Amino acid sequence: MATAVALRRYQNYIDGRFVDAQGGKTVKVENPSTGQIVSEVPDSSIEDTREAIRAAEKAQGDWEKLAPIERAGYLRKIAAALRKDPEHLARVISEEQGKVLGLSRVEAGFTADYIDYMAEWARRLEGEVVTSDRPNEHILMFRHAIGVIGGIVPWNFPFFVIARKVAPALLTGNTIVIKPSSITPNNAGEFAKAVAEAGLPAGVFNLVCGSGAVVGQELASNPSIGMVSVTGSVDTGVRVMEAAAKNIIKVNLELGGSAPAIVMADADMNLAVESIKASRVINTGQVCNCADRVYVDKRVADEFTEKFVKAMSETKYGDPLVDEGLDMGPFVSGDQLKLVEGRVKQAIADGATVLTGGKRDAGRPEGYFYPATVLGNCRQGMPIVRDEIFGPVMPIVTFDDLDEAITYANDSVYGLTSSIYTTNLDVAMRACKEIKFGETYINRENFEAMQGFHAGWRKSGIGGADGKHGLYENTRTHMVYVSYDLAAGNKK
Repeated sequence: MATAVALRRYQNYIDGRFVDAQGGKTVKVENPSTGQIVSEVPDSSIEDTREAIRAAEKAQGDWEKLAPIERAGYLRKIAAALRKDPEHLARVISEEQGKVLGLSRVEAGFTADYIDYMAEWARRLEGEVVTSDRPNEHILMFRHAIGVIGGIVPWNFPFFVIARKVAPALLTGNTIVIKPSSITPNNAGEFAKAVAEAGLPAGVFNLVCGSGAVVGQELASNPSIGMVSVTGSVDTGVRVMEAAAKNIIKVNLELGGSAPAIVMADADMNLAVESIKASRVINTGQVCNCADRVYVDKRVADEFTEKFVKAMSETKYGDPLVDEGLDMGPFVSGDQLKLVEGRVKQAIADGATVLTGGKRDAGRPEGYFYPATVLGNCRQGMPIVRDEIFGPVMPIVTFDDLDEAITYANDSVYGLTSSIYTTNLDVAMRACKEIKFGETYINRENFEAMQGFHAGWRKSGIGGADGKHGLYENTRTHMVYVSYDLAAGNKK
């Protein structure tokens, strides 16, 4: 594997200072398009993590005492710093993660916009006044900060998810320790530079690079942590819940997904093909809310399949830093490539038919590239249909009627996103009621809005993010019962 001549070096950011890991250990980061090593980051220890938690704990009291509008001012400064050189940020993201440059630009811009959006809630944080059964009493509900939050970030949208965890946590008075993915930590180092430039008080934001087994485990199990927020796999979520259980702390989990897309006979077929393809190949299929399995009415199955196979076969992929006219980049790692390759091979052994793609591109041995793939002759019980794929592979299953389609869609341990394509309002509204997922997209691609609430059912997670409801995930309630003496008042 080729090694870059000059490596960039990133550091942890703890208590307002950029520091190396104690002992100086580092981890190398590669470009998945070329296999070249592009940087090295700290391989942090438990003590590094505890130092960051102590810094966050020390800073939290004074930070919470600031008025929300003051905390929002710091968030806006971070967003402004991120907007100074978005092209640099996009190239850092594409280099280490492999997503196409256009999508990285969207991620960089959306991250700054998200921080500004959350800052706007400073004057909208609300409690409640609850009616009492007593004539001389008011019941008030206040919202307070939780304390120190541990944020564990994935590798698929690493830059945005930092903001998704940091912005609402800081606005509501919490401090935070972020652990980026060991596969894609460079963008987190760039985020920390923006935090430093914004002049955020020391200890309010801390960044610790390292493994999940060390840094992530400590964030989940440390008694000074008030909530641990994780975006990752189901296995990661289970380990975090187990570690957090001993301290009875709150967990916020966005985990896996296996999103069904239902194509009815009356659907706008071109729209369905375009939207489902977009939902499948975005970020090389490495998105938890990607369309993962498509169910097509038997009456239009041939038409849809023909058009969809053609669209997927035209998918362009390559090195995003070399060619901007791409639909996909490489997988993020060799392990991810092997995982998806294995799932496709198993599907073929189970009787699926490869309609396009299905094999690694032998002409690109230097990167983790895999073509967009469509599998026909699939059945509901196959692992390729039931499990999360996390790659640009789409199995097609046919159905007889809406009842069967909804049954198939709900037959999953996951429950994050779903979609349906139809021009019948009755069908669309029934789908909204009967499809058991946290999100349903009707006649559009799978992509959530920052003002919505991104939350899954079943093994897709606990709690959620975005919008008002995501903001309040970072608070705890305090009920106050105020009694007063009416008789005494009347005597005055």
